Amino acid sequence: METKARKVLIADDEPDILEILKYNLANEGYEVITAKDGNEALEKANRTRPDLIVLDVMMPKKTGVEVCQLLRAQPAFKETLVIFLTALNDESSHIKGLETGADDYISKPISPRVLLSRINALFRRTKKTEARILKIDNMVIDPERFVVQVDGNDIILAKKEFELLYLLALKPGRVFLRHEILNQVWGNEVIVGDRTIDVHIRKIRQKLGIDCITTVKGVGYKFEL
Repeated sequence: METKARKVLIADDEPDILEILKYNLANEGYEVITAKDGNEALEKANRTRPDLIVLDVMMPKKTGVEVCQLLRAQPAFKETLVIFLTALNDESSHIKGLETGADDYISKPISPRVLLSRINALFRRTKKTEARILKIDNMVIDPERFVVQVDGNDIILAKKEFELLYLLALKPGRVFLRHEILNQVWGNEVIVGDRTIDVHIRKIRQKLGIDCITTVKGVGYKFEL
C-alpha cells in the first residue's frame, strides 16, 4: 500500500535556496511547497496544512518569527513541526525562536544534507506512540489533544513545552538530568543548548500559573504538585 508523502513548506526570500532545498527534499520523497515571503507562507500553510514548515527568519512582509507566532495561535498548527533558518548566530535570536514554538533552528549557509537529517530526525521522534492521559491532582495532561487542564480549564502549550511537561509528569518526583531531557525531547541529532530547557520550563510555569516543575540545582528537573 502506497503511503502518502509528507508535506514540507519552505519559505525563504532567496530563490536559489528555495530551488536547491526543494530539489533535495523532493528527491527524498517529500511533497514540497515553497513561498517567497511571510504572507505567502501564511497563505500556503493555511491552504495546504503541511506536516513541517521551514521558515527563514528574515523574510519580507512578515518575518519567520511572526509567521510562526500566527500559526501557533491556531489549534490546527499546534503539532506542526517548525524549523527556523537564519543567518543570525546570536543566542538571543535562538532563544526567541524557541520561545515562539520552533522545533529546531539551523544557521545559514544551509547544507541540504543537514536540513534533511534534521527533518528526518524530527519526523522519527514525532511518530505517534501509545500515550496515556495523565491525571495528577487538579491537572490532566492529554497527549492526544496536546492540551493540559488545570482545575478544568484548558491550557494550550507549544509542542516542545507539552512534550517536556509530559516527560516529567510521567514519573512524578523523579529527577530528570538535563542531558536526558535534551535527548528525549529534542533528540541527539538536534543541537540545542542548556538554556533551551530553561526557556521552556519558564514558559510552562507562566502558562500553567502553577510551579509544578522543581529545579534541582546543578542536576535537572522534576515534576511535583
